[in-house]
Amino acid sequence: MPTVALSALPTQAQRTHQLILAGGPFPYAKDGTVFGNRERLLPAQPRGHYREYTVRTPGARNRGARRLVCGGVPPTRPQVCYYTEDHYASFRQVLTN
Repeated sequence: MPTVALSALPTQAQRTHQLILAGGPFPYAKDGTVFGNRERLLPAQPRGHYREYTVRTPGARNRGARRLVCGGVPPTRPQVCYYTEDHYASFRQVLTN
């Protein structure tokens, strides 16, 4: 899977990552809900492992297509995060170091 440094992501994605680590508050009701991985593009994990978070898209009137999907327990200490800018059609693993 392709990777991307957190520092190379849009500033909105970096802010969303900060909110994840802080436990919110999140701007959208669906933020933090379970991501089902129905596309099977992420490594297989038990249901509930992955949670999705909206990455704001400047100028979008809705949630847009950008998301961070993070896995691990507790959600504020994710083991791994993935970024998609095309509403789950593709992912890049986020490198935080």
